[in-house]
Amino acid sequence: MPLTEILVILLAGFGAGAINAVVGTGTLITFPTLVAFGYPPQIATMSNAVGLVAGSVSGTWGYRRELRGQWPRLKWQIPASLAGALLGAWLLLHLPPSVFAAVVPVLMVLALVLVVFQPRIQAWARRRSEAAGRAADQLGRTKLIWLTVGTFAVGVYGGYFTAAQGVLLIGIMGVLVSEPLQRMNAVKNLLTLIVNVVAALTYTIVAFDRISWGAAGLIAVGSLAGGAVGARYGRRLSPRALRAAIVVLGLIGLWRLLD
Repeated sequence: MPLTEILVILLAGFGAGAINAVVGTGTLITFPTLVAFGYPPQIATMSNAVGLVAGSVSGTWGYRRELRGQWPRLKWQIPASLAGALLGAWLLLHLPPSVFAAVVPVLMVLALVLVVFQPRIQAWARRRSEAAGRAADQLGRTKLIWLTVGTFAVGVYGGYFTAAQGVLLIGIMGVLVSEPLQRMNAVKNLLTLIVNVVAALTYTIVAFDRISWGAAGLIAVGSLAGGAVGARYGRRLSPRALRAAIVVLGLIGLWRLLD
């Protein structure tokens, strides 16, 4: 592997790890980078998923404090992410890429709309809860079901392609959960870690010879450092700045997908 290719993949891994800790669109940096160096799309997808596990670990660890007190929801979301990731990884190995390619842009647009209007939607939900005499931050059974179903659907998507699953999770949680954006970001990091681990293990077991381990290793090294940096500085962003970053990077990701 040429030195230039090594350095570029390392840098892409660092950027992806940092962005994934804050937003969750880092795959849209590393995946096109691998494709640009001649890796076939399916090999690039699997190698990228394996490499980004390290960045997911460091990003999740950096946001560990914001996870406190969220177990009542996580005990439902974690199994949903796990099951969805298994199904998504299976789909990648058995379905043509064109199937999800048509759906991804639609999901991206929907997620960005949800993120933009999240404050208004949460304010409306809070007013309804207070009018009904319930605690403003209480998550009822119906919302919990929708949250679990949405988490499962994002897990399927993430197990298949991994890109922008963080934007989708933030969008779904923003509508259903009355939590500060940084706390939702911590949940997003944990759930995407689960999806990435499941996908990486599945690809390793089923398609070991179709993974470029050199590229995966470089992405792992870069994303491990990038995830730590992203978690450290991303938590300092205000909700408005973080929401703006999600929207801007989501639009860039959408442009990459449609290009």
